Amino acid sequence: MATVAGPAQRELLSTGDALRLEGVSRSFGALKAVENFSFSVAAGERRAVIGANGAGKTTLFNVITGDYAATSGRVRFFGEDVTAHPPYERIRAGMRRTYQSSLLFRDLTVRDNLFLAVRGVARGRFSFLHPGRASTTRAAAEGLLERVRLTHVGDEPVAMLSHGQQRQLEIGMALAGAPRLILFDEPAAGLSPAERRELVVLLNALPKHMSFILIEHDLEIALRVVDRVTVMHNGRMLKEGTPAEIENDPEVQEIYMGQAGHA
Repeated sequence: MATVAGPAQRELLSTGDALRLEGVSRSFGALKAVENFSFSVAAGERRAVIGANGAGKTTLFNVITGDYAATSGRVRFFGEDVTAHPPYERIRAGMRRTYQSSLLFRDLTVRDNLFLAVRGVARGRFSFLHPGRASTTRAAAEGLLERVRLTHVGDEPVAMLSHGQQRQLEIGMALAGAPRLILFDEPAAGLSPAERRELVVLLNALPKHMSFILIEHDLEIALRVVDRVTVMHNGRMLKEGTPAEIENDPEVQEIYMGQAGHA
C-alpha cells in the first residue's frame, strides 16, 4: 500500500531541496567541530562552503555523507531523512564525494579506475561474469573518460598521472552512476595554474541538474563555479550569500586575511 505523505513531508518535498541540514552538530568529546548547523541546497544548485582552517568544513562533509554520525540534528536528502543511514545507502540514493587525499587505485589504469567506479554502483556489481567490450558498464566508463578529458591517458597507470589529472579522475569516478549531489573536498589543492583553469572548465561543464557542494580555500576558483556561498567559522555558519556578496564582505575578508597572516 502506498504511503501518503503528511503535511510536513509534502512541504519539504515541494521546496525542491537536494540537501537540507536541520540543526546538525558533531562533537568529539568536549570539542564541538560543527554546532547547530542548518542550511539547504536546492536541486541543481552549486554551493561553496568556505572558511579558515579548522572551521569545521570537512567534518560537515563527513556528517553529510555518513562517514561521521551526527551528534544531533537531521540530514535530509531529497526529502528523505538519511541521518541514520550508512554511507553506502546514501551512495545508492545518489550522493557522492571526493576527498582531500586521493582514493585511487594507483597501479590500475585510468580506464580501469573508471570501470570499477561504474561497476561499484551498478546493479550487477556482485556478478562474477566478466563484462564484454560492448557492455553498458564499459560504455559508461568510456563516457566518463571523455567527460573529464582524460581519453588521451586512458591506458596509463594512475601512478603516472600528474596531480591535476588525478583530481580530474576523482571527479570522473564521483560522476559514476548519475549522481544527484556531489561533495568536492578541496579539488584544487596542489594544482598548478593551468590545472586550476582546467578544473574550472570541468566543474562548469557538469550537468545543470546535478547539485554540488564545494569546499575550497582558493576563493578565485570557488566563486567562479557556484551560485551561492556559505561561510563557516568555528563550526557555525557565519554568513551566506551570492559570490559577489561574500567576496565584498569585510568580515569574510578579515577572516581570510587573518588566516594568511598566520600562515
